[in-house]
Amino acid sequence: MSGASASHTVDTSSPDISEKSPPRKVVGEVRPIRLTVSVAIGVILWVVPIPEGLADNAWHLFAIFFATIVAIIMKAAPMGSLSVVAMALCAGTQVLAPGDIGESINAALSGFSNATIWLIVSAFFVARSVVKSGLGERLAYLFVRVFGKSTIGLAYGLGLTDLALSPFIPSNTARAGGIVYPITKAIAEQAGSHTEDPATHRKVGSYLALTGYNMDLAVSVIFLTGAAPNAMAVQLAMEQGVDISWTGWFLAALIPGVVGVLLVPIILYFTYPPEVKKTPDAPQHAAAQLKELGKVTRAEWTTLAVFVLIIALWVFGGDILNATTVALIGLSALLIGGALTWEDMKAEKAAWDTLVWFAALVMMGTYLNTTGFISWFGDGVGGWLEEQGMGHLLAFVALTAVYALSHYLFASGTAHAASMFAVFLAVGLALGLPGVPLVVFLGVLPTIMGCLTHYGNGPAPIYFGSGYVELRAWWINGLIIGVMHLVIWLTIGIAWWNIIGVW
Repeated sequence: MSGASASHTVDTSSPDISEKSPPRKVVGEVRPIRLTVSVAIGVILWVVPIPEGLADNAWHLFAIFFATIVAIIMKAAPMGSLSVVAMALCAGTQVLAPGDIGESINAALSGFSNATIWLIVSAFFVARSVVKSGLGERLAYLFVRVFGKSTIGLAYGLGLTDLALSPFIPSNTARAGGIVYPITKAIAEQAGSHTEDPATHRKVGSYLALTGYNMDLAVSVIFLTGAAPNAMAVQLAMEQGVDISWTGWFLAALIPGVVGVLLVPIILYFTYPPEVKKTPDAPQHAAAQLKELGKVTRAEWTTLAVFVLIIALWVFGGDILNATTVALIGLSALLIGGALTWEDMKAEKAAWDTLVWFAALVMMGTYLNTTGFISWFGDGVGGWLEEQGMGHLLAFVALTAVYALSHYLFASGTAHAASMFAVFLAVGLALGLPGVPLVVFLGVLPTIMGCLTHYGNGPAPIYFGSGYVELRAWWINGLIIGVMHLVIWLTIGIAWWNIIGVW
């Protein structure tokens, strides 16, 4: 990118909550001690007596799955590497198709043919054209020029940029690190908030960093393709008999999601206010950057036209075209139109990485359901909750609140969804809770609850790493925003679901 945003390099690597711990032995990408602990947990689960009512292979598959999730949470090795190991173990132990060598490997690799996975992967490729063409940067400066006369206006302008890009860029880390944060940083510096001078942080930098991160999370859940956990939730839900389309997700998440987006800057304006309320120079700076970018290029026009086509087909073509088919059509148009090249696609490491780990986790989640583990667990926990005399509304609140607060344990929305979504969904369905609201809310929570900590989601180390916000303030305001989201979804959300007839 050109201008101020080009001079700032952002580390978009996954957050590691153990960074301040004493150094641990690392061999290449693998942490042997953590890996050993994960393997030991899997072995213990494998050899303990199998619970009554479960087939042997169902329990053994759970042992592999649980050990994999523990390894992912502990960052024993890269997620892609652990996923390959998990697929190899599933095929080698024949837990997916006992006694059938050929079917075992076919089942282990079945995730790669999953349409939802290719929807997300295609979105990564399309996203590359946004950055490459300069369209994303242009959109950001346009929003700043319109909304940037005040600090809260800047927060909304940057958040709207994120929202406009979220249907096409399924990685909120990529949106934040590659487009929104560098511009945010440049604006904060221009307004007098210098990272190397803590006395200036509260002018505008602290507020923009905190709102930028929380707006990124809030906009990520409105569209199915806004974040990877959304699509993972839909796919895992399909295995339990709840089918939600792209437009179905959008309709269910629209009102509570938009209310959350609108309230984040307002809430933080009172709980963590900027010292400088007016930023009259920001629109002029944005105008100067737009002038430097020049006229809209052919690549930008092509990318924009493809975006409009994709959205139109997603909204109006659901009866004739699958959402993944639409994404592939859009990707093809970008390739033929020259806005994207095969070399660009080969260089998009995040897409190929997502393809591998997503395929492995969805495969194991699918077969946990097929082998009967999910229904066994859901019926057991659901039966216990029913004995406590909980009504549907109270059960929904209790289930989702526990699921939300459990995000304190996770440094990744994807790991949270992969490890807990299917089980909590099974419990909710066993209690007779409405499927669509349950799937959407459980799918949303791993992303929006990243607000709780400075390691809770991919963009967290980007914004927290700027140094604008101290740790205590981050956690306190994060809890406030987390409670706000829960209240919105459990009040306005439920009212909205009643209006549209899914509750």
